[in-house]
Amino acid sequence: MMTNFKPSTLGLTLFFLLLTIANVSEGQKKKQDASGLNDRYQQIMDMSSKRTVIKLNANRYRELVRTSPRNYSVVVMFTALSPKRQCAICKHALDEYTIVANSFRYQQMFTNHLFFALVDFDEAQDVFQQLKLNTAPVIMHFPAKGKPKKTDTMDIQRVGFAAEAVARWVGEQTEIQIRVLRPPNYSATIALVALFTVIGGLLYLRRNNLEFLYNKTMWAVMSLFFVFTMTSGQMWNHIRGPPFVHRTNAGNIAYVHGSSQGQFVLETYIVMGITAVTVLGMILIIEAASGKGDIRKRRIMSIVGLGLMAFFFSLILSIFRSKAGGYPYSFLLK
Repeated sequence: MMTNFKPSTLGLTLFFLLLTIANVSEGQKKKQDASGLNDRYQQIMDMSSKRTVIKLNANRYRELVRTSPRNYSVVVMFTALSPKRQCAICKHALDEYTIVANSFRYQQMFTNHLFFALVDFDEAQDVFQQLKLNTAPVIMHFPAKGKPKKTDTMDIQRVGFAAEAVARWVGEQTEIQIRVLRPPNYSATIALVALFTVIGGLLYLRRNNLEFLYNKTMWAVMSLFFVFTMTSGQMWNHIRGPPFVHRTNAGNIAYVHGSSQGQFVLETYIVMGITAVTVLGMILIIEAASGKGDIRKRRIMSIVGLGLMAFFFSLILSIFRSKAGGYPYSFLLK
């Protein structure tokens, strides 16, 4: 014979009482979260209305950027602007970053759920340690939901920090396309006007003696300088805005970028200098072979030219090999 057991009235009463308490607690927690969210959102809105790039110390960063829940995302530049930090590119990077923030503010795609912020090392050293940042500047995106992914950190070494590159990266992370609006810059126009004025003045002063315009050596030197400037990557620097040098995780300074997808400003000067010395060696060899005069002097010129060309051509090949791992060719240096 089977016996049926029914829950007692007391047990049911306790069950419903605990369920009611849990629902009340959950409701209070939701109200507190909603209240905190509204306070944080209003706070960051007020700060953004005063400055397009919000300056955050450690406490503000933790409160407005890392506290959940959030209904807004934040793009943060971690930088070191103090002169004692000797960050040569931080000021220039901030200028480009500010251009993006200002461009976002004054266009149709503007939304109150994306903000641009700035965290300086001297005001938030513990934040840098927490994020394991040992270089500056670094630009990160903190989405409204979830933790930042690897792609939420901008690869400045590869794409640079020009405003156009930052805006493109922000669009990839947030699906908000920002059209960069740069303030008018008349310095290039003024420089060109001044250059043509000086050239015109010199031509006018020497209007009775323009033989120097037929000087082949002058035109050759000017042409070589232009070629060295273009082939060394100066235009790439102008477009991408790479750092001057890079400090590695070990604290050493890297002068040559380790990838064929990037370069440093000093690296382009090194390549320009090596190329110029290589060409000088070629010129010495040609002059020694085609010139007339003391045979001993010509022999010395040819030996020096051959040595310069061989050593520095091998050096530039070794730099290329270090940047392009699959490149199979070398000369003297490995």
